Amino acid sequence: MKIKVGATLIGVAAALLVSACSSTPEHESKEKPESVTLSGPLVDQRWNLLLVGTDERVSLPDTPFFQIGGDGSVSGSDGCNRFTGSVNLRENQRIEFSQLASTRMACPNMEDAKRVTDMLDTAYRYLIDHDRLVFFGPDSRVLGGWREAN
Repeated sequence: MKIKVGATLIGVAAALLVSACSSTPEHESKEKPESVTLSGPLVDQRWNLLLVGTDERVSLPDTPFFQIGGDGSVSGSDGCNRFTGSVNLRENQRIEFSQLASTRMACPNMEDAKRVTDMLDTAYRYLIDHDRLVFFGPDSRVLGGWREAN
């Protein structure tokens, strides 16, 4: 009789252990994350770099540009390397670029290319005036300007 009780207890303990290992925590959601859908004058439009800061032009092999997709993705070029990432558009013309990743080609004037990607990294707010787009930093300083590409 003692052997049967011991075997039963071992069986119950094993069953509890297996079921505990296979259960999912309560805080995990089985729902898929909501998909992002962006719209507005910034989306699905190519923007070519016009100025860095308020009046500085950069000298790069290609014209820096970016384009925001309706799915919240951003892609473009810093004038040397291609980049991709995500963008979040919020109320009051707030903008936040994140997860920017780029190719690593060696180009002349890498400092200018870095200034372009730094502008995107630090952009906090934007303003559109006709075919021009201006990015501002968190301190309201002008980071640079872009123009709609035709």
